[in-house]
Amino acid sequence: VMSCFLHRKFRTPRRPKKPLNNQKDPVGVYCRVRPLGGGDEECCIEVISSTTIQLHAPEGFKVNRNGEYKETQYSFKKVFGVSVSQVELFEHVARPLVDDLIHGKNGLLFTYGVTGSGKTFTMTGSPGQGGLLPRSLDMIFNSIGPYQAKRYVFKTDDKNGMEIQCEVDALLERQRRENNLSVPKTPSSRQRIDPEIVDMITTEEACKADGVDEDSSYSVFVSYIEIYNNYIYDLLEETQEEAVKPKPPQSKILREDQNHNMYVAGCMEVEVKSAEEAFQVFWRGQKKRKVANTRLNRESSRSHSVFIIKLAQAPLDADGDNVLQDKNQVNVSQLCLSREPDVRHKQGTISNQNSKVTHLFKNYFDGEGKVRMVVCVNPKGEDYEETLLVMRFAEMTQEVEVARPVDRPICGLTPGRRHKNQAFKEELCKLDERRAPVETDLTAFLNNLVLSLPPLPSCELTDPSDDVTLPRLIEALHNRQRIRQTIIEEYNRSLLQELDSNLISKENFIHEQNGKLIEKDKLIQNNMAEIERLEKKTKMQEHKMDILQKTTKIYEEDKRTLQQELETREHRLQRELSDKRRLEQRMHGVVSDTQHKWEKECERRVNAMQLEMQNKLWVKDEKLKQLKAIVVESKGEVIKTRGGGQAVQFTDIETLKQELTTVPSRKRKSSEGVSPSGDQQEGDWTDVETRCSVAVEMRAGSNMGPGYEHHGITKRRKP
Repeated sequence: VMSCFLHRKFRTPRRPKKPLNNQKDPVGVYCRVRPLGGGDEECCIEVISSTTIQLHAPEGFKVNRNGEYKETQYSFKKVFGVSVSQVELFEHVARPLVDDLIHGKNGLLFTYGVTGSGKTFTMTGSPGQGGLLPRSLDMIFNSIGPYQAKRYVFKTDDKNGMEIQCEVDALLERQRRENNLSVPKTPSSRQRIDPEIVDMITTEEACKADGVDEDSSYSVFVSYIEIYNNYIYDLLEETQEEAVKPKPPQSKILREDQNHNMYVAGCMEVEVKSAEEAFQVFWRGQKKRKVANTRLNRESSRSHSVFIIKLAQAPLDADGDNVLQDKNQVNVSQLCLSREPDVRHKQGTISNQNSKVTHLFKNYFDGEGKVRMVVCVNPKGEDYEETLLVMRFAEMTQEVEVARPVDRPICGLTPGRRHKNQAFKEELCKLDERRAPVETDLTAFLNNLVLSLPPLPSCELTDPSDDVTLPRLIEALHNRQRIRQTIIEEYNRSLLQELDSNLISKENFIHEQNGKLIEKDKLIQNNMAEIERLEKKTKMQEHKMDILQKTTKIYEEDKRTLQQELETREHRLQRELSDKRRLEQRMHGVVSDTQHKWEKECERRVNAMQLEMQNKLWVKDEKLKQLKAIVVESKGEVIKTRGGGQAVQFTDIETLKQELTTVPSRKRKSSEGVSPSGDQQEGDWTDVETRCSVAVEMRAGSNMGPGYEHHGITKRRKP
């Protein structure tokens, strides 16, 4: 049982579930085009509209394998051309993030681009043209200036938390830090500002955030870190520099606090009370950054730099005088201004999944704030390849969706506490001013009273039996007592009259306030009546909405029914159409088969008729040949005999023909309508003869002669 108890007691608590937020917003990606330099002539970027730019390859650079130039267009949330000022850029990009910071929401703003594209100018600016950072600081302190807490009232701990001290402890802490030389002093706003940055933080327009909570107390903390080769360094850390062998800076580690927010452990957070002081802290860390010589810009940094502005907000107590010392009521919001390293065409990088930057900013992509990116591009043709990589990265970034941040809970104290406390203090001061003359008048009146009393008689006793001096002194004292009592009564009467007059004036004031209160009550009643009327109207509208919803449901059901019926009929129509097509295909096949059959039948009949006519022509030709042979040709030779006579020798071949009446005809009938007759038998006989002649002569009616020919052998005569 004990082991089970210990296991339950020391078990790791379950991670609290965050409220689900299905609403998401894409990452806001902006583009800023810097003007061309004096020596740059060729431009590869063209601003098409306020949201689109066109990138085309410079001369001599072929993009496609076919050797054709390729032009691509990229869209952004807004494109800032070369004529856009720092003020306009701040109003569109950074001001919404600063406004969210003051209202308790986080924000992330970072610049991205190639070397010399204007990232540093966009973030910090130049003398006379302050960038996003100094303008953001100026807006923060202009908004919370009257409501800032005294220094060291808010105190950071080593676990990304915030503690609250009373003013006495804060004063002691301030004195202790000023006397302790080992602890670095927080830079004071009274110190002289670096002349290099004095023009950067002097902005021409003072902007404020609307809706600042006046019943809260604020304090600003800043920190500046650098991520170099995936190691985190604190740029505000005070180190003792050794001239012989300086020690390398110690890297920091990332940790997760109890609210599952990522922070840099051991990072120095400086409390600042003005924009000048905050920017001076930034400039002090800027001088410690690792700077490397590159081909294009010698002052271009090779590291991530992140400037974190942390705004601590705590409500005032019920009296509106002091900060509520409840750690759970402290709301800490952050604004991170990051400058990404320069983009190179061939550069060894660390995987984004293992990068410290990714882990540090992961809360912003989980719904802990808004994310904005400013893509800085240089339109000169030499940076075309690097600019193409930047555009592809920006295009992928716009596809990322970030969960919309959830509003923080508000404490349940009565609003307007600060004004009520100030009004109470002013009223006390007025009462003190009114009371001081009364006390002065009373003192002067008592002094005058003492001087106006009659003098006392002589009190010297020269004779022990003197009975006159003491009674006379007693009578004088009694007279003084009576006069004093009379004067006090008159003074009390006058004071009472004054108090009565004051009371009457107070009663008049109360009566007037009661009249105003009655008017306010009437107004409240009217408002309540209006609210009731609006509630009734709302209920009526809700009832109408219910009826409309029910009607809509009925219509939707009817619509679904009709859609189902329409789909059924469409299916039926499709089925009928498919049946019709199949029937048409079948009929077309039957018609084509029938047509083919009759065509073959007609062709067969035509061929039979042609064969029959040809046979008749062959028979006729054969008869003509035989007639010609009989009439013209000689079929024999006359040969002289030995006895002196003559003999006839036939050289022709005779054909004997015999008709067999019992042999059936082997010829297929060409027509079913022809009846067997003598002509048909003759045709059968003629056909057989023709076939024999074809077999012997190779072709009926040919003039080439028979294939086999008999020639009689001529006998040689003896001489």
